[in-house]
Amino acid sequence: MHNPRYAGAFAYGRTRTRKTLDGVHQIKLPQEEWYTLLTGAHPGYITWEEYQENQRRLRENAHALGPERREGPPREGPALLQGLAICGVCGGRMNVAYHVRAFRPGRSVPHYFCQGRSSDSPQPVCQWVPGIPVDQAVGDLLLEIMTPVTIDITLAVQQELQARLEETDRLRKQQVERARHEAELAQRRYLRVHPDNRLVADSLEADWNRKLCALQEAQQQYERESQKDRLAVDEELRTRLHMLATDFPRLWRDPNTPNRERKRLARLLLQDVTLIKRDQILVHIRFPGGTTRTLELPIPSNPKLTPPSVVAEIDQLLDHHTCQAVADNLNSRGFAPGYGNPFHGPMIARIAKDHRLKTRWERLREREMLTLDEMGKRLGLCTDQVKAWRAAGLLRAHLCNDKDEYLYEDPGPNPPRVGRGAKLSRKGQMNENASHHASEVQCEA
Repeated sequence: MHNPRYAGAFAYGRTRTRKTLDGVHQIKLPQEEWYTLLTGAHPGYITWEEYQENQRRLRENAHALGPERREGPPREGPALLQGLAICGVCGGRMNVAYHVRAFRPGRSVPHYFCQGRSSDSPQPVCQWVPGIPVDQAVGDLLLEIMTPVTIDITLAVQQELQARLEETDRLRKQQVERARHEAELAQRRYLRVHPDNRLVADSLEADWNRKLCALQEAQQQYERESQKDRLAVDEELRTRLHMLATDFPRLWRDPNTPNRERKRLARLLLQDVTLIKRDQILVHIRFPGGTTRTLELPIPSNPKLTPPSVVAEIDQLLDHHTCQAVADNLNSRGFAPGYGNPFHGPMIARIAKDHRLKTRWERLREREMLTLDEMGKRLGLCTDQVKAWRAAGLLRAHLCNDKDEYLYEDPGPNPPRVGRGAKLSRKGQMNENASHHASEVQCEA
């Protein structure tokens, strides 16, 4: 997959070896920095063009950590910029997360987020960008640029470039002809020298060899540059481009077009997209030719997915129930959250936090209820005895959360007392009689 020998090429100097204090390190170099590359040196299993295409596809599909990690293959999800989105904060590649919303039943909603370098060090997420407005804006821009008018402008510019390249090619040919002429002159000078003049012959032979090397280098450079500058546009290609500009909007808007194919179309037209979320979303789009466009999008408002009537009902139920009890009550009465799933305790807690509702614990504390430690200090008991008295009915308590934790009502001026040898049930009856007698005395007074 990576060795150019299977493509019929001879290559040398594909790696560099460096010695450091940590040991010997081998670095792979890009193809432009190889010492020697001779294509067509011997018959290969595949052509050189197929080898180059395989290398490009491998670079695009690389998912492992390393310098080649960039976009990855297009997947089935609806996120248009999957693999193309770049974080404008840290410069890393952004990931995609999908969520299901009740207002979009059966459809995944994409979000682009960047974890920064949290895999190496505990850092917070750089930014979290909603995907629907960004994908919509980028798609509209692609439809805007893929029109017959823009195709004509592009072809006109390309023809101008082709004319300039032809002029450059003519100048390169003149350089090759000049190098060939100088090599021929050096050859004739060498052949005319008398054999007895050894020193003159050696000097002319060395000069002839230099001219031949210069001619070979000029020819190789001419061939390399000519392959890069083949941009001729014939009439058939012009017709196909016009058909593409006409069919592109229909293909893009067709609901039967798979998301994977739509992403492949976007990758042909886009280089990358940098996202920055501040007071608004800045979308910096870079095209393969180097052209850039910047879009400014407003941040979509975060809708309260839970209906206001349900929020008001939660606010009332929290006066008397914990979060899980509130969820069970709402589910039994047919209420449903904005997400479409049944209520549960953590969801009720999150909704209360999002809407700034008082928690069950805060509501009970406002009613001057005591914690377990406060009740133990008030009665001079340990916490286990306080729990036992609550279980026996000597103390009135209320659940404050779903962790089986209670807050206790103030026992008043006549709290239960410690009585040696008396059972908890007897203490409860004695406490009730004492309370009843105290109330009668208060009435008589």
